[in-house]
Amino acid sequence: MSDYHVTAMLQEAVDMLACRPGKIIVDGTLGGAGHARRICEQIGPGGVFIGIDQDPDAIDHARRVLPADERRIHIVHGNFEDLPSFLSQLGIGAVDGILIDLGLSLHQIEASGRGFSFNREEPLDMRMDVRFDVTAADLVASMDERELAQTFSRYGEERWAVRIARHLVKHRKAQPVTTSGQLARLVSEAVPASAARKQKIHPATRVFMALRIAVNRELEVLDRFLETAVDLLNPGGRLCVLSFHSLEDRIVKHRFRALEHPCTCPPAFPHCVCGRRAKVRLLTRKVLRPTDAEIRENPMARSTRLRAVEAL
Repeated sequence: MSDYHVTAMLQEAVDMLACRPGKIIVDGTLGGAGHARRICEQIGPGGVFIGIDQDPDAIDHARRVLPADERRIHIVHGNFEDLPSFLSQLGIGAVDGILIDLGLSLHQIEASGRGFSFNREEPLDMRMDVRFDVTAADLVASMDERELAQTFSRYGEERWAVRIARHLVKHRKAQPVTTSGQLARLVSEAVPASAARKQKIHPATRVFMALRIAVNRELEVLDRFLETAVDLLNPGGRLCVLSFHSLEDRIVKHRFRALEHPCTCPPAFPHCVCGRRAKVRLLTRKVLRPTDAEIRENPMARSTRLRAVEAL
Protein backbone atom coordinates (compact mmCIF):
# COMPACT_ATOMS: atom_id res chain seq x y z
CA MET A 1 0.00 0.00 0.00
CA SER A 2 2.26 2.77 -1.22
CA ASP A 3 -0.56 5.30 -0.73
CA TYR A 4 0.07 5.22 3.02
CA HIS A 5 3.30 7.23 2.90
CA VAL A 6 2.02 10.67 4.02
CA THR A 7 2.46 11.56 7.71
CA ALA A 8 2.04 15.13 8.91
CA MET A 9 4.56 16.67 11.36
CA LEU A 10 6.05 13.25 12.05
CA GLN A 11 9.21 14.28 13.88
CA GLU A 12 7.56 17.11 15.80
CA ALA A 13 4.85 14.80 17.14
CA VAL A 14 7.25 12.00 18.10
CA ASP A 15 9.62 14.48 19.76
CA MET A 16 6.72 15.95 21.72
CA LEU A 17 5.94 12.48 23.10
CA ALA A 18 9.49 12.25 24.48
CA CYS A 19 9.82 8.66 23.30
CA ARG A 20 12.67 6.73 24.94
CA PRO A 21 13.53 3.04 25.43
CA GLY A 22 11.20 1.31 27.86
CA LYS A 23 8.28 3.73 27.50
CA ILE A 24 4.65 2.71 26.94
CA ILE A 25 3.20 4.72 24.06
CA VAL A 26 -0.25 4.69 22.43
CA ASP A 27 -0.97 5.75 18.87
CA GLY A 28 -4.75 6.08 18.88
CA THR A 29 -5.02 6.65 15.12
CA LEU A 30 -2.60 4.40 13.25
CA GLY A 31 -3.48 5.58 9.74
CA GLY A 32 -0.48 4.80 7.56
CA ALA A 33 1.65 3.88 10.61
CA GLY A 34 4.22 6.58 9.89
CA HIS A 35 4.16 7.86 13.46
CA ALA A 36 3.90 4.29 14.76
CA ARG A 37 7.07 3.12 13.02
CA ARG A 38 9.10 6.02 14.38
CA ILE A 39 7.71 5.50 17.89
CA CYS A 40 8.51 1.78 17.85
CA GLU A 41 12.08 2.55 16.79
CA GLN A 42 12.56 4.95 19.69
CA ILE A 43 10.95 2.98 22.55
CA GLY A 44 12.70 -0.32 21.92
CA PRO A 45 14.07 -2.39 23.39
CA GLY A 46 11.77 -2.87 26.32
CA GLY A 47 9.10 -0.37 25.36
CA VAL A 48 5.46 -1.24 24.69
CA PHE A 49 3.44 0.15 21.77
CA ILE A 50 -0.36 0.09 21.48
CA GLY A 51 -1.72 1.07 18.07
CA ILE A 52 -5.44 1.63 17.50
CA ASP A 53 -7.50 2.40 14.41
CA GLN A 54 -11.14 1.97 13.46
CA ASP A 55 -10.29 1.48 9.77
CA PRO A 56 -9.65 -2.23 9.03
CA ASP A 57 -7.39 -1.28 6.11
CA ALA A 58 -5.13 0.65 8.51
CA ILE A 59 -5.02 -2.33 10.87
CA ASP A 60 -3.98 -4.71 8.08
CA HIS A 61 -1.32 -2.27 6.90
CA ALA A 62 0.09 -1.75 10.42
CA ARG A 63 0.39 -5.48 10.96
CA ARG A 64 2.50 -5.71 7.81
CA VAL A 65 4.87 -2.83 8.49
CA LEU A 66 5.32 -2.86 12.28
CA PRO A 67 7.55 -5.37 14.12
CA ALA A 68 5.85 -8.69 14.88
CA ASP A 69 6.40 -8.84 18.63
CA GLU A 70 3.33 -9.88 20.62
CA ARG A 71 4.97 -8.88 23.90
CA ARG A 72 5.72 -5.31 22.85
CA ILE A 73 3.52 -4.41 19.85
CA HIS A 74 -0.25 -4.52 20.22
CA ILE A 75 -2.52 -3.63 17.25
CA VAL A 76 -6.19 -3.05 18.08
CA HIS A 77 -9.15 -2.57 15.75
CA GLY A 78 -11.35 -0.01 17.46
CA ASN A 79 -11.79 3.63 18.41
CA PHE A 80 -9.39 5.54 20.65
CA GLU A 81 -12.34 6.54 22.86
CA ASP A 82 -12.27 2.93 24.12
CA LEU A 83 -8.61 3.14 25.19
CA PRO A 84 -9.40 2.54 28.90
CA SER A 85 -10.97 -0.81 27.99
CA PHE A 86 -8.08 -1.77 25.69
CA LEU A 87 -5.50 -0.98 28.38
CA SER A 88 -7.46 -2.99 30.94
CA GLN A 89 -7.48 -6.00 28.60
CA LEU A 90 -3.70 -5.70 28.25
CA GLY A 91 -3.21 -5.35 32.01
CA ILE A 92 -1.72 -1.87 31.64
CA GLY A 93 -2.70 0.68 34.26
CA ALA A 94 -1.23 3.83 32.70
CA VAL A 95 0.96 4.88 29.77
CA ASP A 96 3.74 7.38 29.08
CA GLY A 97 2.37 8.92 25.92
CA ILE A 98 -0.73 9.12 23.74
CA LEU A 99 -0.78 10.41 20.17
CA ILE A 100 -4.01 11.23 18.33
CA ASP A 101 -3.79 12.21 14.65
CA LEU A 102 -7.23 13.34 13.47
CA GLY A 103 -6.43 13.58 9.76
CA LEU A 104 -7.50 11.31 6.92
CA SER A 105 -4.87 9.02 5.48
CA LEU A 106 -4.01 9.27 1.80
CA HIS A 107 -5.27 5.70 1.46
CA GLN A 108 -8.72 6.66 2.76
CA ILE A 109 -8.94 9.52 0.28
CA GLU A 110 -7.55 7.80 -2.79
CA ALA A 111 -7.95 4.04 -2.40
CA SER A 112 -10.55 3.11 0.23
CA GLY A 113 -13.50 3.29 -2.19
CA ARG A 114 -15.69 4.82 0.52
CA GLY A 115 -16.39 8.21 -1.00
CA PHE A 116 -14.13 10.45 1.10
CA SER A 117 -12.98 12.38 -1.98
CA PHE A 118 -15.15 14.73 -4.05
CA ASN A 119 -12.82 13.99 -6.99
CA ARG A 120 -13.88 10.36 -7.26
CA GLU A 121 -17.03 8.49 -8.28
CA GLU A 122 -17.47 6.09 -5.34
CA PRO A 123 -20.28 4.92 -3.05
CA LEU A 124 -21.20 7.73 -0.65
CA ASP A 125 -20.12 5.88 2.48
CA MET A 126 -17.55 7.88 4.54
CA ARG A 127 -17.47 5.41 7.43
CA MET A 128 -14.06 5.10 9.07
CA ASP A 129 -15.26 1.87 10.65
CA VAL A 130 -17.34 -0.17 8.22
CA ARG A 131 -19.06 -1.81 11.19
CA PHE A 132 -21.06 1.39 11.67
CA ASP A 133 -24.63 1.18 10.38
CA VAL A 134 -25.11 4.72 9.03
CA THR A 135 -23.39 6.00 5.89
CA ALA A 136 -23.18 9.48 4.42
CA ALA A 137 -25.74 8.44 1.80
CA ASP A 138 -28.11 7.48 4.62
CA LEU A 139 -27.77 10.94 6.20
CA VAL A 140 -28.30 12.74 2.89
CA ALA A 141 -31.41 10.60 2.27
CA SER A 142 -32.95 10.79 5.75
CA MET A 143 -32.25 14.31 7.07
CA ASP A 144 -34.76 17.02 6.28
CA GLU A 145 -33.67 20.32 4.78
CA ARG A 146 -33.18 22.01 8.14
CA GLU A 147 -31.11 19.13 9.55
CA LEU A 148 -28.89 19.02 6.48
CA ALA A 149 -28.31 22.77 6.62
CA GLN A 150 -27.46 22.57 10.33
CA THR A 151 -25.02 19.72 9.70
CA PHE A 152 -23.23 21.59 6.90
CA SER A 153 -23.11 24.76 8.97
CA ARG A 154 -22.10 23.23 12.30
CA TYR A 155 -19.54 20.70 11.13
CA GLY A 156 -18.39 22.30 7.88
CA GLU A 157 -18.84 26.00 8.66
CA GLU A 158 -20.37 26.17 5.19
CA ARG A 159 -21.62 29.64 4.24
CA TRP A 160 -24.09 28.29 1.66
CA ALA A 161 -25.47 25.50 3.85
CA VAL A 162 -29.14 26.43 3.39
CA ARG A 163 -28.89 26.69 -0.41
CA ILE A 164 -27.01 23.40 -0.64
CA ALA A 165 -29.48 21.58 1.62
CA ARG A 166 -32.44 22.91 -0.37
CA HIS A 167 -30.87 21.79 -3.65
CA LEU A 168 -30.10 18.29 -2.33
CA VAL A 169 -33.61 17.79 -1.00
CA LYS A 170 -35.10 18.94 -4.30
CA HIS A 171 -32.84 16.61 -6.29
CA ARG A 172 -33.33 13.54 -4.11
CA LYS A 173 -37.07 13.59 -4.76
CA ALA A 174 -36.29 12.54 -8.31
CA GLN A 175 -33.09 10.56 -7.75
CA PRO A 176 -31.29 9.41 -4.58
CA VAL A 177 -27.80 10.77 -3.91
CA THR A 178 -25.63 7.68 -3.67
CA THR A 179 -22.12 8.55 -4.93
CA SER A 180 -19.40 11.01 -3.99
CA GLY A 181 -19.19 12.40 -7.51
CA GLN A 182 -22.92 12.97 -7.62
CA LEU A 183 -22.86 14.83 -4.30
CA ALA A 184 -19.91 16.98 -5.40
CA ARG A 185 -21.72 18.01 -8.58
CA LEU A 186 -24.91 18.90 -6.72
CA VAL A 187 -23.06 21.00 -4.15
CA SER A 188 -21.19 22.80 -6.93
CA GLU A 189 -24.50 23.57 -8.62
CA ALA A 190 -25.91 25.07 -5.41
CA VAL A 191 -22.98 27.37 -4.63
CA PRO A 192 -23.17 30.68 -6.53
CA ALA A 193 -20.63 30.71 -9.36
CA SER A 194 -19.26 34.08 -8.25
CA ALA A 195 -18.57 32.69 -4.75
CA ALA A 196 -17.05 29.47 -6.09
CA ARG A 197 -14.57 31.42 -8.23
CA LYS A 198 -13.29 33.27 -5.17
CA GLN A 199 -12.74 30.10 -3.10
CA LYS A 200 -9.32 28.47 -2.94
CA ILE A 201 -10.94 25.10 -2.21
CA HIS A 202 -13.43 22.93 -4.11
CA PRO A 203 -17.03 24.05 -3.43
CA ALA A 204 -17.85 20.63 -1.94
CA THR A 205 -14.91 20.53 0.51
CA ARG A 206 -16.82 21.71 3.59
CA VAL A 207 -19.91 19.60 2.88
CA PHE A 208 -17.80 16.45 2.55
CA MET A 209 -16.01 17.29 5.79
CA ALA A 210 -19.30 17.90 7.58
CA LEU A 211 -20.82 14.60 6.48
CA ARG A 212 -17.66 12.68 7.40
CA ILE A 213 -17.64 14.25 10.87
CA ALA A 214 -21.34 13.49 11.35
CA VAL A 215 -21.10 9.88 10.14
CA ASN A 216 -18.16 9.08 12.43
CA ARG A 217 -19.24 11.26 15.41
CA GLU A 218 -15.74 12.70 15.31
CA LEU A 219 -16.16 15.79 17.47
CA GLU A 220 -18.22 14.03 20.13
CA VAL A 221 -15.66 11.21 20.35
CA LEU A 222 -12.77 13.66 20.59
CA ASP A 223 -14.39 15.76 23.29
CA ARG A 224 -15.29 12.75 25.46
CA PHE A 225 -11.83 11.27 25.06
CA LEU A 226 -10.00 14.45 26.03
CA GLU A 227 -12.12 14.77 29.15
CA THR A 228 -10.53 11.68 30.70
CA ALA A 229 -7.43 10.88 28.62
CA VAL A 230 -5.01 12.54 31.04
CA ASP A 231 -6.14 10.10 33.74
CA LEU A 232 -4.55 7.33 31.65
CA LEU A 233 -1.09 8.94 31.78
CA ASN A 234 1.70 8.31 34.25
CA PRO A 235 3.10 11.46 35.90
CA GLY A 236 5.16 13.17 33.22
CA GLY A 237 3.26 11.32 30.50
CA ARG A 238 2.33 13.29 27.44
CA LEU A 239 -0.79 13.68 25.30
CA CYS A 240 -0.24 15.00 21.76
CA VAL A 241 -3.07 15.82 19.31
CA LEU A 242 -2.77 16.65 15.63
CA SER A 243 -5.92 18.34 14.33
CA PHE A 244 -6.73 19.54 10.83
CA HIS A 245 -9.53 22.07 11.06
CA SER A 246 -10.71 24.76 13.43
CA LEU A 247 -13.54 22.75 15.01
CA GLU A 248 -11.18 20.01 16.20
CA ASP A 249 -8.49 22.44 17.26
CA ARG A 250 -10.99 24.51 19.28
CA ILE A 251 -12.02 21.44 21.27
CA VAL A 252 -8.40 20.47 21.94
CA LYS A 253 -7.41 24.01 22.91
CA HIS A 254 -10.31 24.47 25.34
CA ARG A 255 -9.90 21.02 26.92
CA PHE A 256 -6.18 21.50 27.46
CA ARG A 257 -6.68 24.93 28.99
CA ALA A 258 -9.39 23.60 31.30
CA LEU A 259 -7.04 20.84 32.45
CA GLU A 260 -4.33 23.38 33.20
CA HIS A 261 -6.69 25.87 34.90
CA PRO A 262 -9.61 23.85 36.34
CA CYS A 263 -10.47 26.27 39.16
CA THR A 264 -14.12 27.38 39.04
CA CYS A 265 -13.93 30.02 41.78
CA PRO A 266 -15.12 33.55 40.86
CA PRO A 267 -12.25 35.90 39.96
CA ALA A 268 -13.10 38.08 42.99
CA PHE A 269 -12.22 35.28 45.44
CA PRO A 270 -8.88 35.96 47.20
CA HIS A 271 -7.91 32.29 46.96
CA CYS A 272 -9.22 29.02 45.53
CA VAL A 273 -11.89 27.23 47.55
CA CYS A 274 -13.15 24.76 44.91
CA GLY A 275 -10.15 22.48 45.46
CA ARG A 276 -9.59 21.76 41.80
CA ARG A 277 -5.93 21.49 40.88
CA ALA A 278 -4.15 21.55 37.54
CA LYS A 279 -3.75 18.15 35.92
CA VAL A 280 -1.39 19.13 33.13
CA ARG A 281 1.32 21.50 32.01
CA LEU A 282 0.88 22.95 28.54
CA LEU A 283 3.79 22.04 26.27
CA THR A 284 2.46 24.19 23.41
CA ARG A 285 1.46 27.67 24.56
CA LYS A 286 0.85 28.44 20.91
CA VAL A 287 -0.29 25.88 18.39
CA LEU A 288 2.53 24.37 16.32
CA ARG A 289 2.22 24.34 12.54
CA PRO A 290 4.23 22.54 9.82
CA THR A 291 7.23 24.23 8.30
CA ASP A 292 7.16 25.67 4.80
CA ALA A 293 9.55 22.92 3.75
CA GLU A 294 7.18 20.19 4.95
CA ILE A 295 4.21 21.84 3.23
CA ARG A 296 6.13 21.91 -0.05
CA GLU A 297 6.93 18.21 0.35
CA ASN A 298 3.52 17.22 1.73
CA PRO A 299 0.72 19.66 0.78
CA MET A 300 -1.76 17.60 2.84
CA ALA A 301 0.04 18.80 5.98
CA ARG A 302 -0.80 22.46 5.33
CA SER A 303 -3.69 22.67 7.81
CA THR A 304 -2.07 20.58 10.56
CA ARG A 305 -2.17 21.95 14.13
CA LEU A 306 -0.24 20.29 16.95
CA ARG A 307 -0.99 20.75 20.66
CA ALA A 308 0.41 18.79 23.61
CA VAL A 309 0.27 18.59 27.40
CA GLU A 310 2.26 16.83 30.12
CA ALA A 311 0.51 15.12 33.03
CA LEU A 312 1.42 16.44 36.51
